[in-house]
Formats: sequence, C-alpha cells, structure tokens
Amino acid sequence: MRKPSFLIAASLLGFIPVMSSCSSSSQTKDTTPVMSLTPAPIVIDVRSASEFAEGHVQGAINLDIENGAFQAKLSSLDKSVGYALYCRSGRRSAIAAELMATAGFTEVRDLGALETAAQSLGLPIITE
Repeated sequence: MRKPSFLIAASLLGFIPVMSSCSSSSQTKDTTPVMSLTPAPIVIDVRSASEFAEGHVQGAINLDIENGAFQAKLSSLDKSVGYALYCRSGRRSAIAAELMATAGFTEVRDLGALETAAQSLGLPIITE
C-alpha cells in the first residue's frame, strides 16, 4: 500500500514525529535552530570604495552614493526584496534610503553607521 504523497513529504521534512526508545524529560531544552521565514535583506554600503576596503559588513555590496554609483544602479535593483543601508555616520545612508523610497522601494532600512549596521544584522565587519 502506498503512503499518500503528503505523508512522505511531511516525514522527509520532519513534520511527523518519529517514536524513539529514548525517554524525554520535561526539562530537556530543544536545541533545534529556528529558521527565519523572512529573507535577509540585501546590505548596501553607500560609502566610497576606499572606505569600503577599510572595513565593511560581511556580504555587503558597495554602491557609493557620492560618486553616482548608487544612483546609476538604483533602477536595476529589485523592488520586491528588502534592503539595509549604512555608511560611516548615517547621513549618506539616510539620503540613499530617501532616494529608494521615492523610487518606490518599500522594504528599506537605514541602519546608520557601520558598527551599528553590523550589530543590527549580527554580521562581522571584514576587510578585503
């Protein structure tokens, strides 16, 4: 007899509990990592290339707002995903966030300064 396909899929994904010979205690903590259903934002560093090279949030892309790189790339960015912006002090990232809002982006977070952004995102600052 064949199992219905949803049971097979559910068991593969761990949705059906499996009986175990081990006894469990009510004081046992679940250490299973929790996955976020919210996709991580695309992180944009709007500082200059030299500032970016000195240290940036891991995974960030560099689109300098002062040399026009940010503005040139803005129209090709996907408006359906989230973005997190930062700079050195928060001035340039605030300008970039305003430009994105004006262009119709709805998921934009201005994280301010580099250190604050790294802390908010839980990511390290790296150099290349």
